[in-house]
Amino acid sequence: MTRRLLTLFSLMLMPGFAQVVIIDGGWPRFPIPPAPLPRPVPIRSDCRIRSVEVHADIQDQAAKVRISQVFQNPSSMPMEAQVLFPLPSGAAVSGLTLLVDGREMPGRLLARDDARRAYEEIVRRRRDPALLEYMGRDTFQTSVFPVAPGKESTVQLRYSELLKKDSGMVDFLLPIGTAKHSAKPVESLAVTVNIGASEAIRTVYSPTHQADISRPDATHAVSKLTLHDVASPDDFRLLYSTDSSPVGLNVISYKPDDKEDGYFALLATPGTPTGEAPKIAKTTIFLCDRSGSMAGEKIAQAKSALQFLLRQLGPADTFNIVAYDSEVEVFRPELQRADLSSIRAALAWVDGLSAGGGTNIDGALHAGLAMLHDRSKPNYLFFLTDGQPTVGETSEVKIAANAAQCNTVHARMFAFGVGYDVNGRLLDRLAREFRGQSVYVRPNENIESPVSTLYSKVGSPAMTEVAVDIQLDGGATSRVYPRQMPDLFRGDQLVLVGRYRKGGAATVHLTGVAGAKKQELTFHAHFAEASHDETNGFVARLWAIRRIGEIIDDLDLHGRNQELVDELVALSQRHGILTPYTSFLTDDAVSLSDARGNADRAARSAAGQLSAVSGSLGFVQREQKALYQNAMNIQVNMAPGTAGQAVQQIGQKAFFKKNRLWQDSTVTTDQARKAIHLVQFSRAYFDLAASQGGALAQYLAFDGPVLVNIGTQTYQIDPDPSK
Repeated sequence: MTRRLLTLFSLMLMPGFAQVVIIDGGWPRFPIPPAPLPRPVPIRSDCRIRSVEVHADIQDQAAKVRISQVFQNPSSMPMEAQVLFPLPSGAAVSGLTLLVDGREMPGRLLARDDARRAYEEIVRRRRDPALLEYMGRDTFQTSVFPVAPGKESTVQLRYSELLKKDSGMVDFLLPIGTAKHSAKPVESLAVTVNIGASEAIRTVYSPTHQADISRPDATHAVSKLTLHDVASPDDFRLLYSTDSSPVGLNVISYKPDDKEDGYFALLATPGTPTGEAPKIAKTTIFLCDRSGSMAGEKIAQAKSALQFLLRQLGPADTFNIVAYDSEVEVFRPELQRADLSSIRAALAWVDGLSAGGGTNIDGALHAGLAMLHDRSKPNYLFFLTDGQPTVGETSEVKIAANAAQCNTVHARMFAFGVGYDVNGRLLDRLAREFRGQSVYVRPNENIESPVSTLYSKVGSPAMTEVAVDIQLDGGATSRVYPRQMPDLFRGDQLVLVGRYRKGGAATVHLTGVAGAKKQELTFHAHFAEASHDETNGFVARLWAIRRIGEIIDDLDLHGRNQELVDELVALSQRHGILTPYTSFLTDDAVSLSDARGNADRAARSAAGQLSAVSGSLGFVQREQKALYQNAMNIQVNMAPGTAGQAVQQIGQKAFFKKNRLWQDSTVTTDQARKAIHLVQFSRAYFDLAASQGGALAQYLAFDGPVLVNIGTQTYQIDPDPSK
């Protein structure tokens, strides 16, 4: 039997999981005749989840959650189903109600040992090891109910819970990664979380997904996540904190190994402005490419995007526009105040721009930076180009050096590369030098969309010249990213990640300039001395993603460095983060233990692909690199062209599929030879899964053989040969 016999709908609660498991009985229902007949052969069911909707209302730490799942029985036979609700240890859950098609279902609570026996029986019967992940918990069980052939049934769960708070942050967890039990991808999955607090809400952060966060006012926030046609989404997690200070700051740390440095994530969130809060005046220079390659739709989109940006300026802002081809033309000889008259004139000037000539990037940068002299307010450059420098200075290294020399006011640059002909390496150099960001726009993509999206984040600076100093008792931090601290913008969030040697009490000093005044804020935090579970394990993966982005950037800008290549391969393998230069790790012929050979492969791949500074290949390299460098959560796209089904990240382990064997990436050749072999679904198999309260079961939840390190021992789980 396969996982397609199951449909699973779940809810994660602190500190563990709580899930509703709907188990297809797998037997046709029909009257039993008087004479005994052979037991019928189980009918394969393709029961699927059609949609899942989650609504959570959180007030302070009290959560009320409603989950509704629609699942289908497309077979020609009625389906028997049983509902199990595994409860996490210590979770403060109350008011649990389960409804099936509007009818409340009675049930009973199984003690932990009884629940384990129930799961073992189901796993053996269904041949589905994934159910093992729910062992070690008390379980709420309902009666069996029928689902008619060809019909849908709606299961709704309502409950209340008191959420846990750790490191100053309230933690809400919801596993939506259970669609692996559905025969087909879930058509629609929507999660809405409404947060209300008695104090001002600062940080609202999902380490697992790119959720849409809105803030109606200082004490309310709304998080929305919508996914379509999802086969196996990761579990959803949302953290939030309250703070009355101008900037909310929280530190999340994770140290699973005494012999290795720990990981930390620092989240800094400026307060939500009120209607009376004054906006910080800023100076913005717009540099617009009007060379011949911009002719047609590109120049029309660029003009529209530039006009949008001009309309966003406030009356206290100053601005100017530089349009360039072979020559450089400036809207006005000096900076203009963004009053109604100057904005109207600027809009008309932009409307008259036309494309033609070469591309004098060096001259345009010099002209724009020459207007900036006042460091008392934020200075920004929005630089748009679709090609490579062809007029004046054409060396990317010299162009970046010249621009850096002219940048006497520490201006930030946001560079937009449009189309495949752009010199991505040059834009990345400029963005790195100017502590900004480079954004790449595909040939058929509307330029206005990414420009307006970025400006909506950076249009309202809350603090500039930001610096963070962490004083950790008995230790120090290292490899902190981003390397260059960005400004803090209202409605945005800074996520800083790094490593630390020794845990303990810490003092964090955050300094910057708000308006024309210097500010210094002091926060107290605690870095974990040891982590006994994987609750904050996402911090390690997020750091690894950022570190990989920095390594690729170094290789791109400075050329081959074997030590960096070795580290790139080790991080990709350990954390299951595939890059365009390490995707070969999924090949069956490649041994994970061949460190030297794999490093050589990665070095050759990086040298070949990163040598392309333009064209579709060069575009993809810089676009992918930016995803790693700017990752805000652990959801990052796989490298283009790689097979995601050949690698899985489970807990803090990465598994690669090699010749139909799922292999823990930390298993060496020698360990594999000495592995203890267990038969799937045997007594020893279940004992191993249940050890340490069921915490190890997730590493055995494969539908095929698996090779895994657990503690100091290596195990290989093989299918039952008799089956």
